[in-house]
Amino acid sequence: MSGQYGDSTRTVKASASQNVPGQPVTSPPLPASAYHLSEDESRPLDTYGRSSNPTWRQFESALADLEGATSALSFGSGMAAITSVLRVLAKPGTVLVVPADGYYQVRRYAAEYLAPLGVDVREVSAADMCAAAESADVVVAETPVNPTLDVVDLHRLALTCRGRGATLVVDNTTPTPLGQQPLSLGADVVVASATKALSGHSDVIAGYAASCHAELMAAVERERLLGGAILGPFEAWLALRSLGSAGLRFERQCQNALAMAFTLRDHPAVRAVRYPGLPDDPAHDVACAQMKRFGGLVAFELADAAAVHRLVERSDLAVAATSFGGLHTSVDRRARWGDPVPAGFARMSMGIEDTDDLISDVTAALG
Repeated sequence: MSGQYGDSTRTVKASASQNVPGQPVTSPPLPASAYHLSEDESRPLDTYGRSSNPTWRQFESALADLEGATSALSFGSGMAAITSVLRVLAKPGTVLVVPADGYYQVRRYAAEYLAPLGVDVREVSAADMCAAAESADVVVAETPVNPTLDVVDLHRLALTCRGRGATLVVDNTTPTPLGQQPLSLGADVVVASATKALSGHSDVIAGYAASCHAELMAAVERERLLGGAILGPFEAWLALRSLGSAGLRFERQCQNALAMAFTLRDHPAVRAVRYPGLPDDPAHDVACAQMKRFGGLVAFELADAAAVHRLVERSDLAVAATSFGGLHTSVDRRARWGDPVPAGFARMSMGIEDTDDLISDVTAALG
C-alpha cells in the first residue's frame, strides 16, 4: 500500500516514530556513545556509538524505503558514503569509470587516492558513459550531472554494466529518490548527499548508500565501522526530522526550477540554459523516461563572472552560496571551484519561495 502514496505522504510516514501509546509522535535524538550491555552476547543490541544508534536505524530505514532498497547506511557526508563504497569496490587492477563532468571531488578522490593504489581510473563525460562501461569493472554515474545537468541513460548504462559484470554506482543527490529511482533502473548501489534537498535546511551534513545487495552492503557497513565515517546521532536526528517535509519542499523547488528555466531561457542577458525539464533541452527525452521530477537545479550562463555577481547583489531573494537543496534560493558560480565551465556559468538552486516572487526578483536583478 505504501508504494501507492504520494511523495509527501511517503516522507512523513518514513520519518514518523512507531505508533506506541504514551510515546512521542516524533523521535527524540539519542546522543549516546555507550550502552548498557546484555549478558546475552548474541543479542543484536546497541553497544557502542560508532557501530549503531537507534536514530541511525530509523533514518536508514526511511532512506531505504524512499530509494526502493532493502537496506541503507548513513554516513557523515555524501563524500564519506561514496568513498566508502569505492574502497570496497575499487580494488587494485580494477577499471573504475568516474564522471568527468560531475562533482569534482569524486574525481579528485579517485585520482589522488585510488589511482596510486593501482586502480585504473578513467574520467568520462555523461555522453560517453555507456561506451566506457563496456570495459569497466566499476562505474560511477551521476545524473543529472552536477553542475551542467546533462543526463545519463541509466537503463542503457545498467544493461551495459550487467552484460560486462560491472558494478553500477549511481549518485542520486541531484534528483533525490523523490525524482528518480536508480535501483529500479538497474543500478547496484545508490549513493547521495543527504545534506542537500532531503535535509534541506542548510544545517546538517550527511550522506548515505542504499542497495538491494546484502553482501555488498555488509562490506560497506564493515568499512564504515573500521573507517569511522559515521553520522553523528544528533545530525541523524536533524536529517530525520527534516525528512518529513522533503516531499513538500522538493515539489516546490521543482516547480520553481521549471518556471525559472523558462524565464532564463527567454531573457536576453542569458546565453544558455540547461534544465532537463525544458522540452528543448538536449537531455529532455532521456530525463522523461527515467525521472519523475526534474530537480531543483537550473544551470545557466551569463556574459562573465561580474554579471553573476551583479545578479546576486541586485537580488533580494537569491544568495551566493555553494551546496544546494536548501530553503533559500542560491547562486553558485562554478568556475570559482575549478569546474571546467565558462566564467559566467552559474548553478541556481531553487528554494521554496513563492514562484511568482522568485521569478519577479530574478528578472529584475538581471535587468
